[in-house]
Amino acid sequence: MSLLLLLSIHKMSNLRFLVIEGNIGAGKTTLSQKIAADFNAKLILERFAENPFLPKFYENPERYSFPLELAFLADRYQQLKEELSNPDLFHPLTIADYFFMKSLIFSKQTLSDDEYNLFRQLFEIIYKSLPKPDLFVYLSMTTKRLLYQINLRGRTYEQNITAQYLEKINSSYLDFIKQQNQLTILIIDVNNLNFVNNFEHYQKITKAIFSNDYKPGTTTIIH
Repeated sequence: MSLLLLLSIHKMSNLRFLVIEGNIGAGKTTLSQKIAADFNAKLILERFAENPFLPKFYENPERYSFPLELAFLADRYQQLKEELSNPDLFHPLTIADYFFMKSLIFSKQTLSDDEYNLFRQLFEIIYKSLPKPDLFVYLSMTTKRLLYQINLRGRTYEQNITAQYLEKINSSYLDFIKQQNQLTILIIDVNNLNFVNNFEHYQKITKAIFSNDYKPGTTTIIH
């Protein structure tokens, strides 16, 4: 299938707000950027590099986990509220490389029980005011492949991420997905797909996203 045909399918789709999520190193930002460029979409990227607590967290998680998660919560809310409140007539499709629920998923792994309960209260207050995506895409990848991708991109502060931590994050995502009955969720297994360097693989993903009218619930695709 050509990119031109995929573009025509996109024009007929009902997607207005698309979220592409995944574990650390799954390629969600790269895929979001490629689709946004090819489909003339407005792009919302997580500003993780601007969080001053992130490098400190990887060095001392116990001390910096709560300020880290609060900083992410505030920034994600502000960014999504600003970007999604003003429709863009020139870009009918908006793509984000994260979902606001991400704050709850990661904080569950990093915070103590008391901190998490307080954090969740704050989260619930503001979550209801944000638009929900028309389609939530989760890129599924094995821990071994994730570690390879993380090492390949070479961010110094990520090199201490363990397999155990990645597995916990993945479990939290899957637990969240299982609990959803109103969101429309598409899980794509990308272990055998190199969508960065292989256009055919990239086409498979874009076809899966745009050429189907998914219903609320979860659909899984394995290539």
